[in-house]
Amino acid sequence: MIANKKEFSGGLVMMLGFWVVFAILLSPIFPGQDKKVNMLDYMDSMYNSISKKSAYYIPEIIEKADKLKGESFSIKMKVEDKKSAPRIATMLRTSGATVEESDSELKVSGDLGEVLIAAMADTELAYNNNGEALMARHGAEAKQVMFDWHNTLSAMEKRFTKQEKFAQSTTLNKAKTKAVETAYNYYGIEAQSIKDKAVLVVASLVGYVIYTMWFGFSILFMFEGWGLKLEH
Repeated sequence: MIANKKEFSGGLVMMLGFWVVFAILLSPIFPGQDKKVNMLDYMDSMYNSISKKSAYYIPEIIEKADKLKGESFSIKMKVEDKKSAPRIATMLRTSGATVEESDSELKVSGDLGEVLIAAMADTELAYNNNGEALMARHGAEAKQVMFDWHNTLSAMEKRFTKQEKFAQSTTLNKAKTKAVETAYNYYGIEAQSIKDKAVLVVASLVGYVIYTMWFGFSILFMFEGWGLKLEH
């Protein structure tokens, strides 16, 4: 037996309206890069673009790399995929390093600063979604080049850590995590400033709060109209 039909009906209408809006939000009617997308995908893309803009650390790494010019290194690194070994060797030679190939193992030596600057040059291209330039330079897709640099910098970092050259290994770690990984993860996404999307960001946050409260109050009104109440 419904205790308060007016309150129950109001809650029911709110609940139905909630699901109508939900269906609209999940409909592919919002603008995407290549096709129409739903609201969730649209907002996810927007926030990814904003976060990419704030994750640009390449100039900082280049500044640190300049200070490492003249710092020599020599490492041995294993390449799990034998087919990629020649590509990595060529990539490192392009950066000025000397590379000796032996099956799936590479012996690499050179100037740490110069190699790191070359890595950041490739990373800059990937960050700016310039895959064509990386393909022309290395004959590989942008994400593959970033993956190769990630493995190379990891091997170099381990080497300097073992030598207790922690300043160098820290710089390599930052180059790997704050630059190479960022370029890899955000490849294909256009960076945007939050200032350019300030109105939409505020509207989305306010809308999220209102939409959540909408659902909660619809349940509250339906239960209270039904006659269910919480008592202490």
